[in-house]
Amino acid sequence: MVLPNYFDKSVSEALISRINKLTSESKPLWGTMDAGQMMAHCCVTYEMIFTEKHPKPNAFLGFILRLLVKPGVVNEKPYKKSSQTAPAFLMKGEKDFYKEKKRLVDYIRETQALGSSHFEGKASHSFGILSATEWNNLLYKHIDHHLSQFGV
Repeated sequence: MVLPNYFDKSVSEALISRINKLTSESKPLWGTMDAGQMMAHCCVTYEMIFTEKHPKPNAFLGFILRLLVKPGVVNEKPYKKSSQTAPAFLMKGEKDFYKEKKRLVDYIRETQALGSSHFEGKASHSFGILSATEWNNLLYKHIDHHLSQFGV
């Protein structure tokens, strides 16, 4: 199954339209995060792309991530419900729904505007060099998973 092209403006705007259906009162169909925490969780991916906020894994952990985790993250197979996540993605405490929503939408638009050519051969924080297709799969299926978690 080929995933939709995250870098296509109509696809990224469709994701944003789904985000706009969420409210601070939206409840998950599974899992424990509330809507604000979910959006903050999704923003971590973009923080790892655009900021230096999160330390990169050491060489050994990087090797393990590339060997064991990367194949499941960059393929086209959807994530299972309540999948385990990396520590940097765990959200504790209250998050400002509106602030996190704006950040997430801004990150999606920034990524889409850069386009797939910007991401071809770009190193990821945890998985090394990725193709534009691998970036597409990583970005699209992560946000789609969490929007589906909230029924949108």
